[in-house]
Amino acid sequence: MVTCNYYKILDITPTATQGQIKQAYRRLVKLFHPDTNTDIADHESIIRINEAYEVLGDPQRRKSYDYYQLNQNSQNYRKTSQDYQNHHTRGKDVDEHLQKWLNQVYKPVNKIIIQILKPLKSEIDNLAADPFDDQLLESFQDYLEISRGLLKKAHNLFSSQPNPSNFAGVAAHLYYCLNQVSDGIEDLELFTLNYDDSYLHTGQELFRIAGRLRQEAQVAIKQIL
Repeated sequence: MVTCNYYKILDITPTATQGQIKQAYRRLVKLFHPDTNTDIADHESIIRINEAYEVLGDPQRRKSYDYYQLNQNSQNYRKTSQDYQNHHTRGKDVDEHLQKWLNQVYKPVNKIIIQILKPLKSEIDNLAADPFDDQLLESFQDYLEISRGLLKKAHNLFSSQPNPSNFAGVAAHLYYCLNQVSDGIEDLELFTLNYDDSYLHTGQELFRIAGRLRQEAQVAIKQIL
């Protein structure tokens, strides 16, 4: 298989005439021949020059060589084009995966977390008026029940798709945030059973930690995008 560029070796263009090819050959042989120029004499160059002239100096062999080179260039172009297309497709697939995860996992889960965390302060303020009031306590329990349902939905969304490697840190913050919310709901529920303020305080603290983790996930998103 021919791998050398014979036109380059003879320092001519592919459109050179047979006469120009012969002139180039004679000039280079004289330039590198030890009998005429001992300073730059090069046996290997002479071999390459002779090989190039044997092909290009023969019109039929030159025609076969040109045909081969044309096919090689065409194949290389198609390979480069296909490589670019494959790379572009892979990049597009990755971008679509990231966008899909953002829209179908991160954003809805983030929204659900806010729906759980945001009402806690007002719910506790209302309950503080009289923790032993059955109506106030029932309202607080309703809030916890709704939060538990929202949390289950968030967990299902989070596990519905694999996390993109680029967003591993974001997914980790979100995962631990959901765990803190889950633990917080359990502690708040325990308060409604025994009226022990320590559970109420612990539940609030766990929700605060969850809120911080949610914000850290947002920061991580902005650093990536």
